[in-house]
Amino acid sequence: MLRTALRNVLAHKARLMMTALAVLLGVAFVSGTLIFSDTVGEAVKNASAKDLKGVAVSVQATSDPDEPLTGDDGKRTTALNAKLADKIRALPGVASVRPDISGEAVLAAKDGPPLGDNRINRAVNYQPGQDGKDSRYPLTKGRGPANGSEAALAAKTAEAAGYSLGDTVRFATDGPVLEKKLVGLVGTENPQVTAGGSLVLLDSATAQKLFLHPGQYDELVVFAKPGTDERALTTKVRDLLPAKRAEAVSGSQLNADQAKMIAGQNEALSKTLLVFAGIALFIGVFIIANTFTMLISQRSREIALLRAVGASRRQVVRSVLAEAGLLGLLSSVVGLALGTGIAVALRAVLDANGAGFPDGPVIIRPASVLTALGVGVVVTVLSAWLPSRKAAKIAPVEALSTVEAPPAPRSLVLRNSLGGVITALGAAVLLYVSTLDSADDLPLAMLGGMLTMTGVIILAPLLSRPLVSLAGLVTVRLFGIGGKLAKQNALRNPRRTAATASALMIGLVAITAMTVVGNSAQQAMDKMAANGMTADFKVKTSTYTGLDAGQSRKVAELPDVAAMAPLRGTGLSADGEYANVNGTDLSSIAQVTRLDFDSGSLPAVGTGGLAISRTASKEHGWHTGDTINAEFGFRETLEKKRLKISGVYADNPVLGESLAATSLVDPYLPKKTNDELLVKAEDGRADGLEAQIRHALGDSPLVKVQDHDALRKETAGEIDTVLNLVYGLLGMAVVIAVVGVVNTLAMSVFERTREIGMLRAIGLARSGIKQMVRLESVVIAVFGALLGIGVGVFMSWSVGGLVSQGLPGYELLLPWGRLGLFVLIAIVVGVLAALWPARRAARLNMLQAIGAE
Repeated sequence: MLRTALRNVLAHKARLMMTALAVLLGVAFVSGTLIFSDTVGEAVKNASAKDLKGVAVSVQATSDPDEPLTGDDGKRTTALNAKLADKIRALPGVASVRPDISGEAVLAAKDGPPLGDNRINRAVNYQPGQDGKDSRYPLTKGRGPANGSEAALAAKTAEAAGYSLGDTVRFATDGPVLEKKLVGLVGTENPQVTAGGSLVLLDSATAQKLFLHPGQYDELVVFAKPGTDERALTTKVRDLLPAKRAEAVSGSQLNADQAKMIAGQNEALSKTLLVFAGIALFIGVFIIANTFTMLISQRSREIALLRAVGASRRQVVRSVLAEAGLLGLLSSVVGLALGTGIAVALRAVLDANGAGFPDGPVIIRPASVLTALGVGVVVTVLSAWLPSRKAAKIAPVEALSTVEAPPAPRSLVLRNSLGGVITALGAAVLLYVSTLDSADDLPLAMLGGMLTMTGVIILAPLLSRPLVSLAGLVTVRLFGIGGKLAKQNALRNPRRTAATASALMIGLVAITAMTVVGNSAQQAMDKMAANGMTADFKVKTSTYTGLDAGQSRKVAELPDVAAMAPLRGTGLSADGEYANVNGTDLSSIAQVTRLDFDSGSLPAVGTGGLAISRTASKEHGWHTGDTINAEFGFRETLEKKRLKISGVYADNPVLGESLAATSLVDPYLPKKTNDELLVKAEDGRADGLEAQIRHALGDSPLVKVQDHDALRKETAGEIDTVLNLVYGLLGMAVVIAVVGVVNTLAMSVFERTREIGMLRAIGLARSGIKQMVRLESVVIAVFGALLGIGVGVFMSWSVGGLVSQGLPGYELLLPWGRLGLFVLIAIVVGVLAALWPARRAARLNMLQAIGAE
């Protein structure tokens, strides 16, 4: 029977080719994901190890709960100082101690705008040794900074910003713009920098002045002499540290922690990719099962003959499964090779989009190879199991008397009954989910979606008749006899049509659901932004350090500014309830935002009161006229103050949950800085105002000036990124679905060889044959698209409550344009999938086809 299985694989190479393609694409997706994850993880881990090379102990500053790490001047205060560094140097086994200072600095590109997109922007101190060079940051050109007027940059940072040696570098930390002469370029293995962040290097005195206090450090890096016990040295260092203000971590532990962190960062991406790989393989299941069902139907005489000469049912099952196993193994081997290419290409694509993965070789672990091969073989064998049982049930006498027997009515009744129960159960779960409003219920929604989709797949043969008949009305009206034949061919075997359409449906369910939810969420965000802010610009800093109140007033004084309102916040607690309070200029806030009061008024707030949003009123149980005992501040001493609720306003995303005068919140701010500025231009004078605002704020690269379009793009950015990722990853699933349509049509043409010959004999031209096959393909593809879109819309409707909880104003809005595009894509898929089968059918020799068995 093994020889029989091998012979069948070799005898039906063309018919099995598309099935093998489906398997190898799914396996390629799985193996590519595993190889990509291993390759990137190993590269980042190696880069981290190089960055930490030789580190025996790391002493890091920590914050004492009783003594804040950041002082009133905004600078950090640490217990790591030169005296402590000297004590550590004196320990036996210590070779050297490197005192590090680090902070955040946003760099301006040479042409003016801020560099990058708010990635990690590091500033560190350059520490030259006796040779004048810093071993951690090796120079690639020039020299290190020697005084407060000089700076060095990472070579990649300088390239991205357009700077060359001798240029004046502009950057900002949390204050005014700083300008330094670029004297050197360095290399670095720090993954945060290689992943697209920027790196500025300053002399130690300047770095301390910007981020700390004189003589203080953020970290003391201890290097040991050869042969020193790292664990014992860590214990000795720990004994020297002040309690609650510093901690010592061994170099090996630091490496382990970073490796764990890196693994965690890669895990989310790997899981996401594997989910889509699973979808691709799930689609492949239908193609494999469909192919083997058709092959068994076509080989029923052959199987009957095997049974007649003594083959048992078990041997027939084993023969089919062995055939599937060989096909799966061969396809998986090719898929593994293709997956390696996918891993390399995926890394290149992500790097081109700013991922900045460190360089490193492609890592192919034995576990990845075994997983990929195992998945391919197991999925193929399991998919062929039901067709193999069907083959074993063929009675020799029945099979020798007919080529293909219709499925038993009872089996269809059982299938429809089972599908109805599962669909009803899934729909009931989704209907229940539609009444919920917590994101924690998302797993329940996913379960309901899976049940509904599974039920619809089982019911697909039943659903195919009305939907295909409806599509057939269009094809008959437009294409006449060719359209009628296409409809009848699609209805001839509902199971086969359903299995082929289901492969396309699965991908479209996910695409449709994500598109509808994403579109509805984006519309809600746009609506909130439009309804909440009437100002032309919102101004803030990229580092959330705030805008100096004095500088902010310069914006209000610009001649083209009609109104400017600052927003600066603090927090209060009252009777166990916590709320954020936005302080603003009450005389101008109504000019830059939409402020609609349900009760109370804005003038009443100006007398020392507090206005709250409609949602905050419901959550906290506070109403206009109530008096609350509020506690302000975040430090040891909380100040109590009785506040009157002076009004309740309609929810406004710009203003947040409560609003008060700046005079109320200012005493509780460590530093008088504005979180945001809302700026409204004089009529017709908004053009050019952005540059004026930037100039008024010192042209700092920290400043972000955004108009309505920029705000929409910012809110839409994450949603568009997710949707593009979904479209890209599900593209593989759609390709596999196309393969399934091609496979079904090709084998269907083979089954109908005699029929096609008869059609040619009675006068149907070759173009008519091609049209018939193409229309059959289009009808099947549109059927799958309609099922996918319908289920996807239902799933997206059911999770509306889960989304609206975190996004007030969310409502289901169908993107008719995109949904129409999905149907159009399905039609194109049907046409393309039919090219080869239609051409093959049209080229059949008429006489040979009529004589075929």
